[in-house]
Amino acid sequence: MSDVLPPLFVAALEAVSTPTLVHAGAQVLHANASMQRLLGFDLETLQGMRFDAWASEQTRAALFDYGQRCLHELGELPSAEAEAVTASGAIRYLELHARQVRLDEQVLAVTTCQDLSDMRHVQSSLLDVGRVLHQIIENSPVATFVLNAEHRVTQWNAACTKLTGIEMVDLLMGDKEPWQAFYKWPRPLLADLIIDGTVSETAQTAEGERCQASLLIPGAFEAERFFPQMGEHGRWLYLTAAPLTDAQGRVVGAIETLQDVTARRQAEEQVRRHRQELEELVAERTAELLGMHHELEAFLENASVGIITTSRQRITRANKKFAEMFEFGSESPLDHDSVELFTSKESYDSLGAVAYPLLSRGESLLHEMEMCTRRGNRIWVQMIAYVADPQNTQAGTWWLLQDRTEVRRVQAELQQNFERMKETNARLEEAQNQLLQSEKMASIGQLAAGVAHEINNPIGFVSSNVGTLRRYVEGMFRLLEHYEHVDRAPLPAELRQAIEKERAELDIEFLKEDLPQLLDESDEGLTRVKKIVQDLKDFSRVDQSDWQDADLNAGLDSTLNVVMNEVKYKAEVVKRYQPLATVRCRAAQLNQVFMNLIVNAAHAITGRGVITLSTRQEGDWVCVSVQDTGSGMSEATQRRIFEPFFTTKPVGRGTGLGLSLSFSIVKKHGGRIEVESRQGEGSCFSVWIPIAGPADAGDEASRAPAA
Repeated sequence: MSDVLPPLFVAALEAVSTPTLVHAGAQVLHANASMQRLLGFDLETLQGMRFDAWASEQTRAALFDYGQRCLHELGELPSAEAEAVTASGAIRYLELHARQVRLDEQVLAVTTCQDLSDMRHVQSSLLDVGRVLHQIIENSPVATFVLNAEHRVTQWNAACTKLTGIEMVDLLMGDKEPWQAFYKWPRPLLADLIIDGTVSETAQTAEGERCQASLLIPGAFEAERFFPQMGEHGRWLYLTAAPLTDAQGRVVGAIETLQDVTARRQAEEQVRRHRQELEELVAERTAELLGMHHELEAFLENASVGIITTSRQRITRANKKFAEMFEFGSESPLDHDSVELFTSKESYDSLGAVAYPLLSRGESLLHEMEMCTRRGNRIWVQMIAYVADPQNTQAGTWWLLQDRTEVRRVQAELQQNFERMKETNARLEEAQNQLLQSEKMASIGQLAAGVAHEINNPIGFVSSNVGTLRRYVEGMFRLLEHYEHVDRAPLPAELRQAIEKERAELDIEFLKEDLPQLLDESDEGLTRVKKIVQDLKDFSRVDQSDWQDADLNAGLDSTLNVVMNEVKYKAEVVKRYQPLATVRCRAAQLNQVFMNLIVNAAHAITGRGVITLSTRQEGDWVCVSVQDTGSGMSEATQRRIFEPFFTTKPVGRGTGLGLSLSFSIVKKHGGRIEVESRQGEGSCFSVWIPIAGPADAGDEASRAPAA
């Protein structure tokens, strides 16, 4: 819309550096480049807006009224303020000046803007700084007050009120009377002297103490004195005052802090009194120590252990026992090189590497090592060492030495005997495990074989009888079918009625339907019993106790059937079998391992849970896993589960041999058992067996006990 304005007028607006906007009461007619940069909109966008559209909602109505006034009032209007929302969404605070202009009978409003945003930010920042400074002084735990250049109180914080007991209003705020908090008559404070410039290190303050220039704050001074009128018994205060200056460096006031040091001054007075008492006591103790020194000399000389002091590798003191231990004879050990007492220079250096870190920290050393006497004999020495003064390297080191050669020899013999006993115990333990395994497997095998033998005989004749009974029943039913077609009318009425009555009571139709079902159920029960007997035989393998190729899936199934009574009330069994190659093994022994793992899984479940049996083949190995949702095990328990006689079950419920024997069986098969368990989540035992069996399976077959 700039084309509606004279070009010369538009050029004049563009020449002005002040942001300027022209409107006629509706759309923006023109905005110079400065205005476009300020608002962030180009000219075309601005000309598509109403002249107040760029203002915030809070100031838009006022801006509209201001623009309308400009069109109807002559002369320059008073300035107004508005919040501008720029194209980026930022808020700018503007001061507006509007003036009416007429061009060819057209009334225009020319509005110029001045950006006050930075000024507003500075003003807000100064106010914030002032509030923060006031809070710092007011909330400071150190008693603080501020005087201005006219010696009037401008700040008197809460700590100052608590220390003096006088509120700021009690000081008649603005009057020159802050001395009232400290004195009974008018006297200048340290802050007053700094404002007047009359304080120095050589002059005394009005408080009666010499001042000391602060080492931290230029122009600040410190003093300390007693104020008898403060508190019940007076107070010692530590005073610090610093000048407050303006931008030109002129002193415009002073800030003074007050710290109650009464306790320290009282403590210093007590220290002075105690020092005199201590000096008297030291004189008494010195005499006592001199006597004790003579006694200590006698004790060291006659002690039952060798005692020496060394400095710079030289022996500076030694008692009789040391000379005897290291065979000095009539020769004095004093001034001998301590390196001579070691078997080699390397041995001496190794002691230094151990001793120096401890002794340099003022700690004592306890060490044992082999040393050498003057005659070349080697002895085992236990030593205790400590430095006389850790801060003085020239003070020397004390050494207490004891000959433990004989004790060392006896300890070595005891250690050898202990190792032999451990080896013997390990062999006995292995033999016991083998015996327990053999006896247990033999008992299980005999029991299974006996049960299978005893059950097989009655199963045989019961099965035969059921078959015979089925043939008899089928024949009788065929005969009854024929009788059903016989005409019973010629029979005597009494006999015919008896037959009808008996037929009704027997319910022949029901018998024809029910008897075959009863015989089928009997056959099914006998089949299940035969399967259990066969599983017992497969589990015990009394006829196959040597190494053989076995299907571990079948072995796992037969074992599960044997222990099902132990499992079915505690858990649901889930089978996840994969096809497996036959494994060279002792099947009965592996069945015992599976039995132990399944029973343990059932015992670990509280309430009812799930036991998952999984098998898989990986390369030349097969893996059988037994996983439960039981209580799981801690890490400490997992480390001990394969120890003989270790059990977490109550007394009388477990022997602690199941997993130990299982570990031994799997190890003899060249395999391993892996355990994963978390408390509260359950456990998983994975048995890995090589398909080809152990490398020495042939030899093992002749040595290993029967399953």
